[in-house]
Amino acid sequence: MTCDLLRERERTRRRVLWALASLHPGDSNASDLLAILNDLDDQERNDNSCSDKPLELIEVRNSVSVMRHNSGIDIILEQTIPQPWRERFHQASIGSTRIPDGPYATAWDKFLASWEAEMQHLEQHRAARYQ
Repeated sequence: MTCDLLRERERTRRRVLWALASLHPGDSNASDLLAILNDLDDQERNDNSCSDKPLELIEVRNSVSVMRHNSGIDIILEQTIPQPWRERFHQASIGSTRIPDGPYATAWDKFLASWEAEMQHLEQHRAARYQ
């Protein structure tokens, strides 16, 4: 998968997850959003350029290096974030404050916690759809 395709896929995922956040599970307005997310999940599973299974959240959390910056702030080393997680973090962090050497570790932690909550909310929508 090219970087442009990954960026567009994750930009779409981010936009749809934010839209879904304002809806309660079972809301009929979620149907189109769920269909888009299901399609994105299918695209990711069928992506031939990634022969490895995508890392689970805990594996991603453990794989990213945190570094104490000389300013006294903990930052993360972006190059240690595996794809597609790096692009997901980037899309969720557009406009966030950071230093030139890397994003704040607190921003990474917030992203991971938010992702987990978004996935729980998504699963509630999927479960409500099939009741």
